[in-house]
Amino acid sequence: MSTLFRPLALAAALLTAGALAPTAQAAPADQGTEILAAIQRDLGLNAAQAADRLSADRASGDTARDLRKRLNDRFGGAWIDASGTLTVGVTTQADLDQVGRGRGRLVQRSEHDLDAVKSTLDRNVARAPRSVPGWYVDLPTNTVVVKSQPAKLSAARAFVAASGVTASAVRYVATTEAPRPLIDVIGGNAYNIGSGSRCSVGFSVNGGFITAGHCGTTGASTSGPSGSFRGSSFPGNDYAWVQVAAGNTPRALVNNYSGGTVSVSGSQDAPVGSTVCRSGSTTGWHCGTIQARNSSVSYPQGTVTGLIQTTVCAEPGDSGGSLVAGTQAQGVTSGGSGNCRTGGTTYFQPVNEILQAYGLTLLTGGGGGTPNPPTGCASAEARYTGSLASGGQVFQPNNSYYQSTVSGAHVGCLAGPGNADYDLYLQKWNGSSWVVVAKGDTPAANETVTYNGTPGYYRFQVHAYSGSGSYTLGITNP
Repeated sequence: MSTLFRPLALAAALLTAGALAPTAQAAPADQGTEILAAIQRDLGLNAAQAADRLSADRASGDTARDLRKRLNDRFGGAWIDASGTLTVGVTTQADLDQVGRGRGRLVQRSEHDLDAVKSTLDRNVARAPRSVPGWYVDLPTNTVVVKSQPAKLSAARAFVAASGVTASAVRYVATTEAPRPLIDVIGGNAYNIGSGSRCSVGFSVNGGFITAGHCGTTGASTSGPSGSFRGSSFPGNDYAWVQVAAGNTPRALVNNYSGGTVSVSGSQDAPVGSTVCRSGSTTGWHCGTIQARNSSVSYPQGTVTGLIQTTVCAEPGDSGGSLVAGTQAQGVTSGGSGNCRTGGTTYFQPVNEILQAYGLTLLTGGGGGTPNPPTGCASAEARYTGSLASGGQVFQPNNSYYQSTVSGAHVGCLAGPGNADYDLYLQKWNGSSWVVVAKGDTPAANETVTYNGTPGYYRFQVHAYSGSGSYTLGITNP
């Protein structure tokens, strides 16, 4: 173990946010070569373009989350277009001036308004004809798209009218799509359900893994790994979790089907338009982009709501498999149409909804089954306290940094004041500047960050995004 939070010898005048910089160079964070290769293959990019796209997607995601917090019910959604440019919808001219005309777009409906329209359709799912395979919020057009078989648009319009939603908020798209759960083909990295069907593992959680609900009902047994379904919901939702038996070790890794793995570092939602990759036991590793979030899809067995709609291909047997944006878990494969020869549309059940539904903890860092510590940081190796005014920030430990000489998990656990929004960032020195390598920036007072890092210099930043008061930060490092 390295010495915890051993400040390096620097003059007191340099211990500021802007000037604090170690003299030795730390190794830069690794970028998965397998992820880059798959993005090049599936999106037609060269190596430099793929790396630039991932970097731009991360920056766009940060901007979108910040504006969603600041604009609240005036936020019209954010999306990345084919050129990689982020556009932000706003509902007032004042916000358009603030966001910038080059980036902002004045829209009629807020993201909240669009979600409300879609929720009304969800509540009236019993009225939906079989010729309507689904509906979703389409941020670029500021509408809710209802899909319909080409010759049956009138039935789709009747469904919308019977639901009572505003007709001007709905756009119709003709499609031959016929989604079905992807369940029944054997592949690598698969698991068996009972004596029949097979699916793909999604993401490891404390005690097991999450997967698609249509793969098995509660109580069904699994093999390879062995275990049993402790919870399952389908249709309506399409999620489940499997508790594995002794001898099976959940790990925070995703198979990249190139002889290696991708380490999962968190589950922050990527914005619409982001590049994502999927791992499944039938077709392996494929990439595409997010077309929409909060999409409803009608399968023969019933409608599932709240899904992520993507251009990533998938085939039967990929069900339950992992969808990632970089190293951030996004969802588990639900179903779709098409295949990986001609392309198609695939839907994913969001990861964070599954974790919340069953009270599970996503394993992160790739280190072998150690979940994030509980909020409150009681088990942290070192604790720091302080107080911030709204908008203020501080670096810990003690406005300095620490050095780790071995690889391992860096864990920060922040407990802020009630009714405040405090964020936590872990930064690493790359030889010339501090780079954020992990963060917790939800609209809450408490945050947890886990990062599986290489040797180098690190520091934590506590930021009072809104609200003020005292905080406690617990930190553990390798």
